Amino acid sequence: MSMRNFLSRGVTLSALLLAGNADAQSADAALTAHVDSVYARYAGKVPGCAVGIYQDGRIMFAKGYGLANLEYDVPITPTTPFIVGSVSKQFTAAAIALLVEEKRIKLDDDVRKYVPELRDYGSRITIDNLVHHTSGLRDWWELVGMAGMRYDDTYSVQDVLDMTSRQRALNFKPGDRYLYSNTGYILLGVVVQRVTGKSLREFAAERFFTPLGMTSSHFQDDHRETVPGRAYAYSPVANGAPTINVWNNDLVGQGGVMTTVVDLQKWDENFYSGTVGGASFLQRQLERGKLNSDSTLSYAFGLIVGTYRGLPTVEHTGVTGGYRAAITRFPSKHTTITSLCNVSTAVPETLARRVADYVLRADLTTPVTLAGGAAPTATRAANATPVQWSNVNLERVVGSYYSAELDATYTVTRSGSALALVRPRARPETLTARDAHTFTSSAGTIVFGADAKSFMLNAGRVENVKFVRR
Repeated sequence: MSMRNFLSRGVTLSALLLAGNADAQSADAALTAHVDSVYARYAGKVPGCAVGIYQDGRIMFAKGYGLANLEYDVPITPTTPFIVGSVSKQFTAAAIALLVEEKRIKLDDDVRKYVPELRDYGSRITIDNLVHHTSGLRDWWELVGMAGMRYDDTYSVQDVLDMTSRQRALNFKPGDRYLYSNTGYILLGVVVQRVTGKSLREFAAERFFTPLGMTSSHFQDDHRETVPGRAYAYSPVANGAPTINVWNNDLVGQGGVMTTVVDLQKWDENFYSGTVGGASFLQRQLERGKLNSDSTLSYAFGLIVGTYRGLPTVEHTGVTGGYRAAITRFPSKHTTITSLCNVSTAVPETLARRVADYVLRADLTTPVTLAGGAAPTATRAANATPVQWSNVNLERVVGSYYSAELDATYTVTRSGSALALVRPRARPETLTARDAHTFTSSAGTIVFGADAKSFMLNAGRVENVKFVRR
């Protein structure tokens, strides 16, 4: 039986190695039953997931659930390539870590040394700021949505540089805060290319994927490239078949790695072996960011350092189009759970932790706690009480407003006592007044100036984008 067929049947490798040992086979059967129950919703003719459990330098379990391609009825297996979204950031950060270890760059280098297209904001943005999301640079994908551009359109690095160079301000002074920025990681890919003369894809292949034998892994920097057996991604539609949800851009750095759960075990093991990079490189990858206030972040080099039920974790998740991915590592137990999915409703980090609850049940001593609670929800509801405005005040803000940073026009319209926001490629959205100058909608928070000749838009990872009345 080929390794591909062997793994696709969900047989654990330990069962093969320990054949004849009844207790071991019974334990493997129990593990398989547990993982099957966790991924039960993805079994059958639906998009699904591949799961891998790595322990002590080997694949303990690997199996696919559901279909990689609904049109051709292709099953998901552990060797199915997935786009893993922001899980890719650890590879980009690792490339930067290698260049730092080789003294080809320094973490405190001004990014404009390598990317002079960036505007001079009066405060130096360092490579370290990009790595740890403390640059203040506005997030590329948030800007795409705000400008009315399509998420699934084809974008190049030059598009990102053009958009970023139009931004007249940062979200905050570099180093003052942590705010996740895909823009920063795209720029890190540019740094790698300009320092080495090789694309991020070429550099990663030469320094990571080839030495580690990751033959099914690469940065997908050309959306037209064919990849045999790849998973396509989907989003459910009410009362209908799922629709394809694949973003066909050529951007890498913030994402873009295509890989399998089998290949990822080789990458995971390098965190223990140091086959690539050695001990100092491994230490660098776990170097957490620091703010100007000297407080330490949980974010390291494309990795989040934390704990789960009493055990230390090193993990990251990924989202792009309908793809969802998570790698959750428990370094003190030399154990990792990887979950790669091709449906937008999947929550792979939760699935991975449910698997870990069984695999590490003897070591996870802290009870499971549910995130959130009634208090935050009640507080948000109390703060969200709408303000009743007079007709005069409503009429004052009606009009069209233009942002040179987004090259986009937003229009505020009025119907009776209701205001709506019309923005490019989006349905009209209700504007709800919060105070004399502030409105909220699904687009974000809009704060009008006293004369209503301009407003500032704040939306997630983008703050204070200025619109001027036309």
